[in-house]
This record gives sequence, C-alpha cells and structure tokens, in this order.
Amino acid sequence: MRFSKLRLNGFKSFVDPTDLIIADGLTGVVGPNGCGKSNLLEALRWVMGENRPTAMRGGGMEDVIFAGTATRPARNFAEVSLQIDNTTRLAPATFNESDLLDVVRRITRDIGSAYKANSKDVRARDVQMLFADASTGAHSPALVRQGQISELINAKPKARRRILEEAAGISGLYARRHEAELKLRGAETNLLRVDDVIEQLGNQLSQLARQAKQAARYKELGASLRLAEGLLLYRRWKEADEARSTAEEALRTGTVTAAQAEIAVQKAIKAREICEAALPTLRDEEAIANAVLQRLNVQKDTLGDQERRAEDTIRTLQQRIAQLSADMEREENLNKDAGETISRLRAEATELDAAGAGHAQKVQKAGGEASESAAVLHNRESQLSEITEDVARLAASHQSAERFVVDAQKRLSKAETDKTAANSAVTQAQSQANGAATAFQKASQDEATAIKAVAEAETALGKAEVERAECQAQETVARGARAEADGVVNALQAEVSALAKLVERDRAQGNQILDQVDVKTGYEKALGAALADDLKAPAVSVEGLSGWAELASYDRAPALPDGIESFGQYVTVPGVLNRRIAQVGLVTAAEGPRLHAVLLPGQRLVSLEGDLWRWDGFRAQAKDAPSAAALALEQRNRLQALQQELSSAQAHIRRCTICASNLGGTDAGFG
Repeated sequence: MRFSKLRLNGFKSFVDPTDLIIADGLTGVVGPNGCGKSNLLEALRWVMGENRPTAMRGGGMEDVIFAGTATRPARNFAEVSLQIDNTTRLAPATFNESDLLDVVRRITRDIGSAYKANSKDVRARDVQMLFADASTGAHSPALVRQGQISELINAKPKARRRILEEAAGISGLYARRHEAELKLRGAETNLLRVDDVIEQLGNQLSQLARQAKQAARYKELGASLRLAEGLLLYRRWKEADEARSTAEEALRTGTVTAAQAEIAVQKAIKAREICEAALPTLRDEEAIANAVLQRLNVQKDTLGDQERRAEDTIRTLQQRIAQLSADMEREENLNKDAGETISRLRAEATELDAAGAGHAQKVQKAGGEASESAAVLHNRESQLSEITEDVARLAASHQSAERFVVDAQKRLSKAETDKTAANSAVTQAQSQANGAATAFQKASQDEATAIKAVAEAETALGKAEVERAECQAQETVARGARAEADGVVNALQAEVSALAKLVERDRAQGNQILDQVDVKTGYEKALGAALADDLKAPAVSVEGLSGWAELASYDRAPALPDGIESFGQYVTVPGVLNRRIAQVGLVTAAEGPRLHAVLLPGQRLVSLEGDLWRWDGFRAQAKDAPSAAALALEQRNRLQALQQELSSAQAHIRRCTICASNLGGTDAGFG
C-alpha cells in the first residue's frame, strides 16, 4: 500500500487545510518541538480507524478538533483525508473501482465520526479491514510514535508476534477471525434468546388452549341457552295460538247467533207488514212495538259491545294468567335448583363432618391395640424361642432314643442268634446263653425307655404347635389392626386431597387478604361474620387500586364496651386489618342483642355461631347462610388438622408394619 497525500483540515494545530505530499522515496518532516510533527502521525493513525482518545493524547475524541487560540476561534469539525495509490488494483472489491483511493474521516462536535471512501459512506470496520488486509493500520508497529522503540525492545513475545504477523501479511486474517468470533457469540446469544422466546410462546400457547376450552364451553352454554329460550318462545307462541283459536271459535259462535237474530228480526218485520195490511187499526200498537223493537236493538248492540269488551278482557286475563303461570313455574324451578344446591352442599358438609368424626379416637385405639399386640408378640416370641429350644432338645433326645432302639434291636437279633447257637450247644456254651438272656432283658428295658422318651417328645411337640397357633392368631389380630389403620389413613388421605383441592381453588382466585389470615379452630364463622366478603380484597400499596391499604394506628382508639371480649386474640391478621379487628368483640348468641345498643361507631359483635351485630343497627343471623370466607377458613384449618392426623396415622402404620413383619418372620423361622 502506497500513500500519496495526507490532507488535514481543523485537526489539532492544523486549523487551515494543509496537504502533505508523500512522493516516491523517503519523505521527511523536520521542525522544532511543538511544531506538529506528532500530530501528522496521529492524523494518519486517526484516519486509519483509531478510536482511543488516549492514543490521540486527549480525554475525548472531540479533543482532536481545533480548540481555538487568542486570535483564532475554535472549529466545529475536523477532517483528515488520506489518498492511496491503487494502480495495481490490490484493494478489496468494494474499493477497487479507480486508480486513486481517497479515505476521509470527519468528526463533528456532539455528532461523532463519519467515514467516506471515494465520496461513499462506509463503516469504520470497513476502513479498518482495508488497512488490516494491507498489513498496516492504526495499531501497526510500522507507525512509530514517541517511546514505541523502547516498548518494542522490552515487549513480550506476544507483542513481538504481532510484528511478525504483520510482516507476513496475515494480520487482516486475525482481524477477520476476531470479527467472526464476535458474530458467532452474537449468534449464540440470539439462539439463547430464541429458546426463551419459544418457552414464552409455549406458555402463551397453553394459556390460549385453556382460553379456547373456555370459549368452547361458552359456546356450548350459549347454544343450550338459546335452545331453552327457543323452547320457551315456542311454548308461549303455542299458548297464544290456542287462545287465538278459542277466540275465533267464540267469534264464529257469536256471528251465528247474530245471523239467527237478524233472521228472526226479518221474520218479525214480515209478520208486522202482514199485520199492518190485515189490521190497520193496530198501528198504534205497531208503533209501540217498533219503539220496543228499537229499544231492544239498542240493547242488543250495547250487549254486543259489552260482550266484545268482555271477550277482549277475558283474552287479556288469560294471557296474563298464562304468563304468570310460566313465571311461577320458572321461579319454582329456580327455587328447586337452589334448594337442591343447598341440600347437596349441606349433605357434603355433613359427610365431611361424619367422615372426620371419630378419626382421632380410632387412630388412638388402633395405636393402643398395636402397642398391646407388640407387647404380646414380644412375650410370645420369647416363649416360642424357649419352646423351639425344648423341641430341638427333645428332637435330639428322640433321635438318640431311636438310635438306642436300633442298637437294642441289633443286639436282640444277635442275642437270638446266640440263643439258637446256645440251644444247639448247651453243654458247650451254658455261660454264654446266660449272658445272652441277661443282655436280652437289658435291651427290652432300653426299648421301653426309648418308647417313653418318644411319647414325651411328641407331647412337647403338640404343646409347641398349640403355642405356634396362638402366635399366628395374635399376628392375625395385629394385621387386622394394621388393615383398620390403613383404612383410616386412606380416608384421611381422600379427605385431605379433597380439602387441598378446595383450598388451592380458593387461593387461585387472586391475591386475597384471606390467604394471610390465621384463625383458631372453631372461630372461623365468627371471623367470616366480622369481615365477610371484605376478606376477598387484596392488600394494596399503590393509589388507584381497590383493596386494603395499611394505615397508622389511632392515637386513642375507642375501646370496646365493658363485658365484651376482644376478638383479636383468636386471630392473626396482617397490619392492614389491625384497625378493623381491634373494633370486633366476641359474645355469645344470648348476649348479642343485649349489648347491641352500647356499641360505638365502627364497632361490631360476633358470636362463635356466626351471628353479627353492627353499631349502625344492622344484624345478621348465623342461620341465614355461612359466608364464603368462613367456609374457606374452616376448610383450611380442617386441612391442617387432618394433615397432622394423617402423619400420626402413617407413623402408627409403620409401627404396625414392623410388628407384623416381626411376627411373620418368627413364624417363617419356626415352620
């Protein structure tokens, strides 16, 4: 790479545009200290992409702009242009369009630096790679600054290696390698972010799936509701159509009656005409009859109008009656559904109470029986060990007796043989025959003794079998106790699981202050009456949100009237409820009406049954319905108690299991 010209404008001491022509051969700049020789080298490094202010001997990169003197104002920009001879076309493809390559760097105050190559905007990285590919650049050892010779002499092998790499022309490859490593690390970071995004999208997908199920459920309920409304409208239309048919039938009947009346009138007119022709003398009577007929016609018309109004009134009343009947039927169905729901809830509460009743006594009884079984088992094991030793000893004696009997039989056989031999030679072996008879008598006595020992061994073995049967019976009792304890544990686990689901469902409804409240067992209904649905509100610390905000205590809070016990000692609440709980008193159901009138503003009384008396005159009876908060608190306390009972029952089962295993192991060894 060959530099042909360096142009400076507003760079440090070069306030006016200055050109430095770099001709072939050796070009030198000579001058005294402070004339700007080092500024030329810094300008060359700066245009090559140097971004360190310390390398420019300044605190910031804008310090390279001419700062002004007493006679010259400061400049707002600095610009350095470096012309490079590119006749050999060795520059990169993006800069290899002309024989002369002009690289310009311009810095403006409060804006920053900008690079151009042949009047085209380029990046600082492109300029740095241009010079790195040519084995030079802002950090090249070929650009020797003040003190750099001593640094090169004292440099470490790593720094000297950079000089050799630049001389070999591979410094650009290292720069590109560094850039590729940065891109790879950026790609790895992006992959990690993609994994996070995928996980978030998975969570959103699951939420959307739940929402889709809810929407499908909503559509099903909407379709069912529209079907029910359609059936109701069809029923009303059917009733209206029947009423219309009835009215039309009545109209036809009235029309026939009117036609018949008109026919009768016409007949009367004809008869009147005949009478007029035949009896002229009766005109006065005819006039009177006409007057009577006219009056009857008027009355007929009046009665017809009244009949039509009555029919209209009847139809209206029938429609009202049908509407009222439908409304009454709907209300009865709603009341029936509500009654069934209340009955089901009460039955579930009764079942839960019945399932939980007597669990502690059963567990305690099972524990006592298991302890007694363990003690009996220990005694029986000791007895069984002694009996086993006796049986082993008797078995050994039995075997010894059997061997003795066999020997006696052998001796008896031998004695008989000797007897036979003695009979044939009495005279020769009289003394031997006498000895054989004596041995035979002794063998008979030994055989009787052995038979008696065998009988005693069989008797002892029978006693051992009886003892073993008793141990097995005790083991059966112990295993039955353990099975009963297993049933108790299973029932407790089922109830604990059901209550845990209810408690988790209540907690999933949101950040309620109810989750931070603890109340003693038996006082849940009283707390539910004191706070009711206010326990569903959250604790807030930001203005504009609905909920419980923490306030400082009163300097002089009104005390509860005499004879009223404070309810705060039975409940643990967060600080936001201190004001409310401090004004709640605990009384009996009989004392509440008497003390109701002495309450101060803000105070209220509650009973263990859930009755409420408020200072403003309001009162609520426990028999109306327990509050949802009271039910949630009872379920939570019941869950804690059942969990403790379940832990005790499981420990008892483990003890019973150990006892049963000991019994089973002893029996197996005995058998």
